[in-house]
Amino acid sequence: MSKPLTDQEKRKQISVRGLAGVENVADLKTNFNRHLHFTLVKDRNVATKRDYYFALAHTVRDHLVGRWIRTQQHYYEKDPKRVYYLSLEFYMGRTLQNTMVNLALENACDEAIYQVKTYLQIFQDGGTGTCFLDSMATLGLAAYGYGIRYEFGIFNQKIVNGWQAEEADDWLRYGNPWEKARPEYMRPVHFYGRVEHHPDGVKWVDTQVVLALPYDTPVPGYRNNIVNTMRLWSAKAPCEFHLKDFNVGGYIQAVLDKNLAENISRVLYPNDNFFEGKELRLKQEYFVVAATLQDIIRRFKASKFGPSVVCFFQVAIQLNDTHPAMAIPELMRILVDDEKLSWDTAWDITVRTCAYTNHTVLPEALERWPIDLFQNLLPRHLEIIYEINRRHLERITALYPGDYDRLRRMSLIEECGQKKINMAHLCIVGSHAVNGVAQIHSDIIKDTVFKDFYEVDPQKFQNKTNGITPRRWLVMCNPGLAEVIAEVKIGEDYIRDLSQLKNLLKFVDDDALIRDIAKVKQENKLKFAVHLEEQYKVKINPNSMFDVQVKRIHEYKRQLLNCLHIITLYNRIKKEPNKAWTPRTIMIGGKAAPGYHTAKMIIKLITAIGEVVNNDSVVGDRLKVIYLENYRVTLAEKVIPASDLSEQISTAGTEASGTGNMKFMLNGALTIGTMDGANVEMAEEAGEENLFIFGMRVKDVEALDQKGYDAMEYYNRIPELKQVMDQISGGFFSPGEPDLFKDIVKMLMHHDRFKVFADYEDYIKCQEKVSALYKNTKEWTKMVIHNIAGCGKFSSDRTIAQYAREIWGMEPSLEKITRRNDGALQKTLLESSEVAKLI
Repeated sequence: MSKPLTDQEKRKQISVRGLAGVENVADLKTNFNRHLHFTLVKDRNVATKRDYYFALAHTVRDHLVGRWIRTQQHYYEKDPKRVYYLSLEFYMGRTLQNTMVNLALENACDEAIYQVKTYLQIFQDGGTGTCFLDSMATLGLAAYGYGIRYEFGIFNQKIVNGWQAEEADDWLRYGNPWEKARPEYMRPVHFYGRVEHHPDGVKWVDTQVVLALPYDTPVPGYRNNIVNTMRLWSAKAPCEFHLKDFNVGGYIQAVLDKNLAENISRVLYPNDNFFEGKELRLKQEYFVVAATLQDIIRRFKASKFGPSVVCFFQVAIQLNDTHPAMAIPELMRILVDDEKLSWDTAWDITVRTCAYTNHTVLPEALERWPIDLFQNLLPRHLEIIYEINRRHLERITALYPGDYDRLRRMSLIEECGQKKINMAHLCIVGSHAVNGVAQIHSDIIKDTVFKDFYEVDPQKFQNKTNGITPRRWLVMCNPGLAEVIAEVKIGEDYIRDLSQLKNLLKFVDDDALIRDIAKVKQENKLKFAVHLEEQYKVKINPNSMFDVQVKRIHEYKRQLLNCLHIITLYNRIKKEPNKAWTPRTIMIGGKAAPGYHTAKMIIKLITAIGEVVNNDSVVGDRLKVIYLENYRVTLAEKVIPASDLSEQISTAGTEASGTGNMKFMLNGALTIGTMDGANVEMAEEAGEENLFIFGMRVKDVEALDQKGYDAMEYYNRIPELKQVMDQISGGFFSPGEPDLFKDIVKMLMHHDRFKVFADYEDYIKCQEKVSALYKNTKEWTKMVIHNIAGCGKFSSDRTIAQYAREIWGMEPSLEKITRRNDGALQKTLLESSEVAKLI
């Protein structure tokens, strides 16, 4: 019997087939050793695994540099419209393997590393990146991602005695081989101060200055030689210390005060769907847009359309959620105060330039900043927002005379209690396009959340269903499945055009395909079972159903509904231990925001249930419950390919879209879910009969709200539900602490906004169907094939192409940039100071 292929060998076949001779293995090996010796100052005797990773990263980065420079030269020559994607939640990781896949270098790198007696498996860099920037580069768009270079990313999660503990994620402690500091493009960002009005204009004076230092990271497209840029800003204090300060003892304190300024880029706020009005967060939001807009205008003025900003139509700015909403008043400030344009001209430019993506319908997640905080921190911008609001309300008054309630609802300033600025309203008024991220989400925005705005400007509102990149979420993380799809049936072009997966439907009854897909899944499960045993010291049955729910811990995502099912299944097994139960390994993972008490209690409940279930000899390996500690992208790339069942069980109408659901679907997991977020479109694409859909639809939730949701009605009517709740409240899962979960019990019984009990009965019945089908491997796998074939819509390439054509006014291109000799290219560019201005 032939030896099974490793993941690297499978990826090599799918992503680099036929390219073994293209890159010179000897050169790669030489460069690897050169970087180990000269860049890292190590030899093979003392080098660590991390040194090997950095040496390989620098070697691969060398292959990016020429393409990166050539891309900037290409943009200089063509001067295309540029799109700027602003987000406060970029942070880097797993760049090495993604770069090797996109540059077709994996084959040559594998061979070179093998020849120097090292193993590629040791090189695992972690963190999250972005599917959208990958797709922008792959589609040939002149695109730039802008964000903050956080010193500390989202925290690392530790589970200690069943409780979440947070540890700092010091992701930069060993350096980052992919980034390039650009101090020549450092920009000043102003805070505080006061506003002076003069006959010749408005001046913002006596401000405190923080410097924004850019770090550039290359973003390669897939096999097209295009390398775009993600630019992240780091906060630096200006070095304005004077000798007299030192002489009077103030120098040391002045140096210490530098930390206050540099705290702006110190830490990433967790995205917990709860808005906290902290001054540091507002500083972060203004810091990134102020630095970015200066950079955009600098680059624009250096183009053939400059130096006047009147032709700013060659720029598109996409606001990813409300966090970069300050781009609207900041652009107005620059155009009116600095560029001396009239208000009407400046407003026309601003609205045509900006577009807004909404990511949530939960009221508590929408940003509302106190007026007094704005007055102190950004006084000029408060004046501009007041003026935007005055003109906006004048327009609404003209359209709806006498409708004062509508004026109140649509105002940018909320007057009830403490006066606040509604940032979502600012984004809608100041943008030419507003989109949700799944069709159901976009419909809810139009029908309820922003109904008044939709009635005034219906042409603004669009849908752009989210997507994922198949390069990372199939080729990289599940090479066995990628190989089966490509080699056995439909060829490799689907990696660029995911819609080609629909061709799999022709083979849905093909026994060979069914067998191969089932085999890949089992191999992935065996590997993950080994990982679980090593990491969690739990031995599981790899033939059990891997039932997985991984996402941020939040009430609306309803991990509690999953808990109720686990306990119900446990009780059933205990009651009938001799019955032929379908074995399950239920895995739940995700981080709770540090200040979110209920979410932390949910984690404790899950781990407490696991303690009871996993140590019950009657249950044995028919049911295991595992909490996946510190869930992150690197762990997702292991668990998603191994999953059989994907839990997408949020209350209908609460999840904007989700992308995890798409990743599971593409990797051959079946979905049990509500008709919420992108689940709706997944059911449309794969056929609702090929998903396990249960529970209330949006209209049912609305009807229940009208009637009044009474949790006790379900508790008293459903015996199994009553038993489960009595076990939780009675201390069955918390011996010695019977009141440990009283807050969860009280919430579920008396004030559950997300109506867990209302969907319990249907959820349990649906899980019974899941268990029954899982026993029939052939029928289960045929349903899997239907799901994979239905994934074409959920490529981020499709999403970005729609953004480009329908919002940004740009046309994607599959054209490759011609590569040139790197040495000659760099000489050419060094002689051209004009190109440097556009970097």
